[in-house]
Amino acid sequence: MTPRPNPLDGFTIDRAAIRYVGEGLQRPECILAERDGSLWAADARGGVTHIAPDGAQRFIGQRADERFATAAEGSADGFEAKYTQGTLPNGLAFAANGDILISNFGTDLLEVMTREGQTRTLFDRIDGQPIGKVNFVLRDSKQRIWLTVSTRVNPWTTAAASRVRDGYIAVVDERGIRVVADGFHFTNEIRLDAQEAWLYIVETTGPHISRMRLDESHADGVRLTDREVFGPAHLGGYPDGIAFDSFGNLWCTLIMVDQLIALTPEGDKRLLLDDGNPEASRHLLAKMDAGTVTAEDMQRAHGSLAPWMASITFGGPDLRTAYLGSLLGTRIPYFHSPVPGLPMAHW
Repeated sequence: MTPRPNPLDGFTIDRAAIRYVGEGLQRPECILAERDGSLWAADARGGVTHIAPDGAQRFIGQRADERFATAAEGSADGFEAKYTQGTLPNGLAFAANGDILISNFGTDLLEVMTREGQTRTLFDRIDGQPIGKVNFVLRDSKQRIWLTVSTRVNPWTTAAASRVRDGYIAVVDERGIRVVADGFHFTNEIRLDAQEAWLYIVETTGPHISRMRLDESHADGVRLTDREVFGPAHLGGYPDGIAFDSFGNLWCTLIMVDQLIALTPEGDKRLLLDDGNPEASRHLLAKMDAGTVTAEDMQRAHGSLAPWMASITFGGPDLRTAYLGSLLGTRIPYFHSPVPGLPMAHW
């Protein structure tokens, strides 16, 4: 049987065809897209920015939570303070009723926010302990909520530099919240495949992507088994955001080296866009492999299109518009994909 041709065969992103939406955004790390063309972007001011199909913007702020401890002293140019203190929405997902689930990287909380900004905490502890550095949230078709925690080390930059393996994954179902897998290198975004048979896990300082099989056979709830690395064991940069297309390719951003890659269903790596600074990227990767990365090393490495490229989201009515989230950008680049994205739980 002749294998189907992959829509990404020979495809690279034409920089001249990239367009932008939004302006004056602050850290649009994660982006949610709706069928009507609306976008919801995480915003470092403490909330989300809604971008209507006609381009109109509206910032929706949360009430600040002052309980979280301040960042450690001695940070480089306030680096830890900028990305650790106060409310800092990171990963977003739509709840079943259309509210927005927020993994708050600043307050270490799993929250839910209405589209008018009313926010409440869903969970702040697991097994009696603080959750840790909450990173990403995902809802599946069975209405379970999956949560990643990158580390319990504070400041988190220490964990990133030393490649600590204390990241974990939790699930929320009718029984409450519980840890289902741990021992990851700075757990970041997660995605389910089309059949929801495998959970794909970004290990940012791995630097690779792992996957685990969902075992639904237990009376006490879903379990994760058969952990394995998917694709190259070293991706050539820090993986951050991932998303499947309808063919089964897993698109992935490599933050700081600012590349967009895809892993085919067979696990082969394809480079789709390289927007990095070559010299700064080489320096960063060498320091990463030596386990001696500093805040200064990370700050120097970035591109210009979506600096600190952090996520990939498929949207538009046909799911062929690909949006790039970033940590240092103020607008959202987008381009036309040759293959539609995989519909998410809210579609």
